[in-house]
Amino acid sequence: MRLSTAIILLFVPVFVFAVFACGAFAQNSAKSGAEPKSVTVPVTLDHNRIVIDVFVPLSDGSTKRVRGWVDTGDADLWVSPRVGQWMGLTTICNGGTCTAAPPADKPLQIVIGGMNVSLAPATRIKAPGLRPPDSDDVMVPGIGAEIKIPSTVLRNYDVLINYPDREFGIGVPGSIPFKGVKSKMLVSAGTGFIQIPSKIANKSYNIGLDTGSSISFLSQELFEKLATAHPDWPHMTGAVGPANLGESFDDESKWRLLRIDRLQFGPLYLTDLAVAEFPRVPGEFFEKEAGSGAPGLIGANALMNYRVGLDYAHSTAYFDLGSTFKFPEFDVVGLVLRPAPDARFTIVGVADFEGKPSVPEVVPEELLIAVDGIPVPDSTMGQVCRCSRVRRDRSGS
Repeated sequence: MRLSTAIILLFVPVFVFAVFACGAFAQNSAKSGAEPKSVTVPVTLDHNRIVIDVFVPLSDGSTKRVRGWVDTGDADLWVSPRVGQWMGLTTICNGGTCTAAPPADKPLQIVIGGMNVSLAPATRIKAPGLRPPDSDDVMVPGIGAEIKIPSTVLRNYDVLINYPDREFGIGVPGSIPFKGVKSKMLVSAGTGFIQIPSKIANKSYNIGLDTGSSISFLSQELFEKLATAHPDWPHMTGAVGPANLGESFDDESKWRLLRIDRLQFGPLYLTDLAVAEFPRVPGEFFEKEAGSGAPGLIGANALMNYRVGLDYAHSTAYFDLGSTFKFPEFDVVGLVLRPAPDARFTIVGVADFEGKPSVPEVVPEELLIAVDGIPVPDSTMGQVCRCSRVRRDRSGS
């Protein structure tokens, strides 16, 4: 079926950009033949996720360009099947996930903007299993990347995520001149996960910083406490827009969403912040990986106006305000979608807004063919969301 103009307006601003930058360049030029100490490369911001060009070295000395997803909230190195082959990985599969050990004869690395980045700190390597034929370039359905650059790798470098200018910087410790207001950050010794001292409703918490998440999350306990205390805050049921992660979750149609009036995250005061309730299993996983009780995380949806600097060596985060632009309201299709490895999207649920289904004419388990006449197969989650925005903007409605 084709979806027409049914939308919801609750969770704004939602930032979904498909900025398809090409190539990679080194901002800090080095002498001829010398490897740069830091580089800056353009970013594709897709479903609030940071995707960059990376180059995978091959056995013959050449490289292959693929797309890499920068994720400060995951300790595991994920690769697509073909990238795993290029790296010489031997995988063992058990159901939907395969694991691999690093090859003994060579250290794993990738090249970003002419700079070698070691993957050796990532001891857990994973790849998707149970995939259809001709899908060797699929790492995670709905995400246009074939390798994930995890927190265990990033923690060994200076990192600068420049959302306003769509750039990503990485360098050896001490090579990036950070700017902006700074905050202490707690870095897990085992995983590299980051937590920032924060306050919600005048109570102190350590909240995670997860630039790999398109939405911010709160634990079930804290979410329920805030939702009960503030029934006037906008809320709904059903993961839509940036809350619709599209990854291997079976209950996204039941996720509760809330807009928090005010949250202090280190030196930042975030207002009208859209958050989702952490499902129990991934929530428990995050708390375990963080190394201490983590009642939630701040995702990329809250940081779009900032250049976020991560000085892992000195446990310091920097937030440099790069834009004061008030992002316009973003109309979101009120459907919960699941992308498949065959590049199609299944409708797994319809969001419940003010006690009513936001798109009553849609039946779950149908395939989403198009949004306002724009075909969606072979798209990413971010492109499907943007597809709706572009069509409405062009129509003038």
